[in-house]
Amino acid sequence: MKLQQARLRPLAVALALLFAPVPVLSGEADPSSMEISNYKLDSGDRIAIRVFGEENLSMETYLGDSGMINYPFIGEIHVSGLNTSELERKIVAGLKGDYLINPSVEVSIVQYRPFFINGEVNTPGSYTFHPGLTINKAVAMASGFTPRASEQKITVERGLGDKKRSFKADMDTRLLPGDIVTVEQSIF
Repeated sequence: MKLQQARLRPLAVALALLFAPVPVLSGEADPSSMEISNYKLDSGDRIAIRVFGEENLSMETYLGDSGMINYPFIGEIHVSGLNTSELERKIVAGLKGDYLINPSVEVSIVQYRPFFINGEVNTPGSYTFHPGLTINKAVAMASGFTPRASEQKITVERGLGDKKRSFKADMDTRLLPGDIVTVEQSIF
């Protein structure tokens, strides 16, 4: 009986870690704990806008440097810095009344903007972001560390515009689209 319990203990620990709650982005949260659930749109993102029952109002678009999109009947909408729910509400408000009685709008992210990794990795550059991305996975995408890399000296720059912040990170730190990861040299 004790042998069976000893075998199950590592499985229980692994399941507990797998299903542990993940912190969500809020106001002044620690930037290393931010999650994708309140993701802010910015240039480089590709979004889809669907208006149910109105195919001519549905579209897929890439957000350019201006952070604006041109939407039928509404015109230019400033999208940069909004999450998908905020953009949905903005489009509903613009369509409601003059064009539609009760528009049902869904905004989804088709492709996130890339993240960047530089410093002591074999292939620095920009890479496609995927939800659940960690620094460990990002380093693997960049063909691993160089021989001079320090796994303890990793920083991430995160944010939009003038609200960017840098923080020290480890191999398990989750990344967000647009993050800039820098791997420093080891002293020895």
